[in-house]
Amino acid sequence: MKSIQIYDTTLRDGAQREGISFSVGDKIEIVRLLDALGVDYIEGGWPGSNPKDMEFFARQQDLSLKHAKITAFGSTRRAGVSAESDGNVRALLEANTPAVAVVGKSWDFHVSHALGTTLDENIAMIADTVSYLKSKGLEVIYDAEHFFDGYKYNPVYALKTIQAAAESGADSIALCDTNGGTMPLDVQRIVLEVKKEIATPLGIHAHNDCGMAVANSIIAVQSGVSQVQGTINGYGERCGNADLCAIIANIHLKLKFNKLKTEQLRELTRISKVVAELANMIPQDGQPYVGRNAFTHKGGIHVDAVVKHASTYEHAPPEEVGNKRRILVSELSGKSNILFKGLENNLESIKNYPEAIKVLNVLKKMEHAGYQFEGAEGSFELLVWKTLQTYQPLFKLEAFRLILDKERRGSDVYHVEATIKLRVGDRVVHTAAEGNGPVNAMDNALRKALEEIYPEIKAIKLVDYKVRVLDGKDGTGAVVRVLITSQNGRKRWGTVGVSGNVIEASWIALVDSIEYGLLCDQSPAV
Repeated sequence: MKSIQIYDTTLRDGAQREGISFSVGDKIEIVRLLDALGVDYIEGGWPGSNPKDMEFFARQQDLSLKHAKITAFGSTRRAGVSAESDGNVRALLEANTPAVAVVGKSWDFHVSHALGTTLDENIAMIADTVSYLKSKGLEVIYDAEHFFDGYKYNPVYALKTIQAAAESGADSIALCDTNGGTMPLDVQRIVLEVKKEIATPLGIHAHNDCGMAVANSIIAVQSGVSQVQGTINGYGERCGNADLCAIIANIHLKLKFNKLKTEQLRELTRISKVVAELANMIPQDGQPYVGRNAFTHKGGIHVDAVVKHASTYEHAPPEEVGNKRRILVSELSGKSNILFKGLENNLESIKNYPEAIKVLNVLKKMEHAGYQFEGAEGSFELLVWKTLQTYQPLFKLEAFRLILDKERRGSDVYHVEATIKLRVGDRVVHTAAEGNGPVNAMDNALRKALEEIYPEIKAIKLVDYKVRVLDGKDGTGAVVRVLITSQNGRKRWGTVGVSGNVIEASWIALVDSIEYGLLCDQSPAV
């Protein structure tokens, strides 16, 4: 079976995306994740270009990797300078990695307009650099920058550049679509033509400026390349690089190369999320295979079919890549959505279609009023319990009041006080608390009123708060939807509130959050 090498450049090319700046510690953690995943090469950066990369290459020498090779990236020697005396080339040696990636020009336009040298000197720069690094015992991967563009405009010269690398001992040659503008059938044609001229193993390095990076990578593999370069989550400059999450899954599940072990492939979704967290990037819900929505179903007809057989609307089992199936509840839902959601959340109260229809009718009325339960599983479960009358409310609001004071003492200072009156069983609790805003003050007052009776409330933390205007034409009088995300030591949940008054919408979502968290801790009574 054909072997495909996975070459990751998240730490170098991926870090060129706006907003990403990995610390050395981040890089080390990502290396460990990728090594465990089964990635063959991990490009650590450009040694000598900045202190951070220099520190990384110093620290990587102490890593005990089971599979991956750390690779240092650099360019060919400068024009008119020997490889041995070139600072960039020396930095590659000093990185002390088993493999190096050397980038050189393949497009005559770039040689004359970017490098400012002759076509013959560029060929010599490639040959000298590759042969020098090979003489030092290194594995050399030659990155043929702008190869596809160069081949389109001057195929004879483009071929000469990679022939120089091959004849000088390069272990593999990556054909780069650096501007990301090549179409898949052109990639296929050019790869097949190059394979007739070059015996050295080929790779593909695609950028995503036309949305074709993954497609170009896959068709290159189908055309005979043996190495695929890319980044986790497709991070990279401009529109990004080829997404290795999709490529790895496609190689394994569609092309059947079985590159990874089953347990490694099941780590793909988790690794995607961890790298996003380290990059300080929001995970892409619509990302193929590993995105939150990759196996999410909303329409009632779809859900009914998926419940009967998952392959009706899923091209692959989500578990294969460590993801999971999600069924949403909304105004588009049918009975199957409600029943599946009941099973998913262990809602024993939804046992058959009549009960599901009752819940569905209430849900559709609430969604018509502006509610949305797709990110509010806690409020959905409470809706079920309330509709089917399967629980007793833990507390009831009698009244609350908010006071907002603004003082000027050199700078603006706001004081917010919430006064709250609750009935808990036969008791009436009346208390007040301050906060740095209305929601924080209400939260503090609610907790203060309940913590003696329900001490487990201390474990519930509000971790996110969002406000969405539902109809902007009404301006400040518009109805708003508030979504609150909370967590305790065991789980994470969302709750929702809707009102023309943002304070009331926040209160509804806040009460749902607290009540749901407490009920989860008292689940036998639910």
